[in-house]
Amino acid sequence: MSTQVSDTAPILVVGGTGKTGRRVADRLRALGHPVRPVSRSSEIPFVWEDESTWPAALDGARAAYVTYYPDLAFPGAKETVGRFAAFAVERGVRRLVLLSGRGEEGAVAGEEALKASGCDWTVVRADWFNQNFSEDFFLDPVRSGELVLPAGDAVEPFVDADDIADVVVAALTDDRHIGETYELSGPRLLSFHDVARELSAATGRTITYTPVGADDYRAMLREAGAPEEFADLFTLITDGRNASVVHGVREVLGREPRDFSQYVEETAATGVWDV
Repeated sequence: MSTQVSDTAPILVVGGTGKTGRRVADRLRALGHPVRPVSRSSEIPFVWEDESTWPAALDGARAAYVTYYPDLAFPGAKETVGRFAAFAVERGVRRLVLLSGRGEEGAVAGEEALKASGCDWTVVRADWFNQNFSEDFFLDPVRSGELVLPAGDAVEPFVDADDIADVVVAALTDDRHIGETYELSGPRLLSFHDVARELSAATGRTITYTPVGADDYRAMLREAGAPEEFADLFTLITDGRNASVVHGVREVLGREPRDFSQYVEETAATGVWDV
């Protein structure tokens, strides 16, 4: 590293209550690292849109895991992430690990903005998370028994948030990962028809997948009060750009990624999908 910072200084986790941030914070603590998870509701609040919250979050930190909400590919993200990275480096926080999206051109612009700060960077590009079905976007549709999405018959190698967190922790704690970009996926390709079948088998309920057009899905998002830009992320699935398995998990951790079936089986046992 370019600067030596005390190991007693905390590692900042932006989005510390999120799907990957929470897991990263837990793993770092288990390894004995001091951690500062931040979010809108944390003791030291962090809000991407309010730059006055940034100094306290970064104060005295030695490294940061950077997750941008709602998505790194969204308009304005690259400028905001670039300003944050530059501000972090000015305050002596040189080590930044960025969560990015595989196949997202807009996200690549965010990656470049972060690198332009002169930080010691690692980029972790992930496919869609398994946990989207249990902790976020698709939880209510799974509970209701119908996934209505503009994904057609396309396939995606869903990746597990636990695997992402393990890779991020390695990147935050081992200088060998500085300057590396890792692409992460699960071990096999699945369509949403496959997903519905696996969820049905694990829950003992009939869960169906109903393909819809992008315009209809935008209307659904609008009605739900969700950002319409989420509809654009489905082009990452439907145009086939991510319809292949990549090997970043094995590259970093020396093991295979967790399979969707294992995720579904273990998650069903928690009761989160019970109705």
